[in-house]
Amino acid sequence: MKLIIAIVQDEDSTKLVSKLMQNGFSVTKLATTGGFLKAGNTTLLLGVDESRIEEAVHIIESVCKSRKQLTTATTMIGGGVSGDFSSYPVEVTVGGATLFVLTVEQFMKV
Repeated sequence: MKLIIAIVQDEDSTKLVSKLMQNGFSVTKLATTGGFLKAGNTTLLLGVDESRIEEAVHIIESVCKSRKQLTTATTMIGGGVSGDFSSYPVEVTVGGATLFVLTVEQFMKV
């Protein structure tokens, strides 16, 4: 038995959970926040038999595609102590998924 911890963007989570459940995977969904963009993420926990790891990863890859997004970066201007800041748009890559696959020594449903 393996535990897949999948961190995905919020906008991918509903479709991903549906697709995983349609394929017989049990999923626990946790709301989380990413550190870089300070945006909402979803962390999914899946208990998976070793023989189905590739299937689960394939489903996650098919739903969670990387894409470009504009965000705002802030920088100090003027070099003085006045605290003047300027904001400008920056394109970043978001989406995809971060996966951790862990060995589970014991699994119980009580």
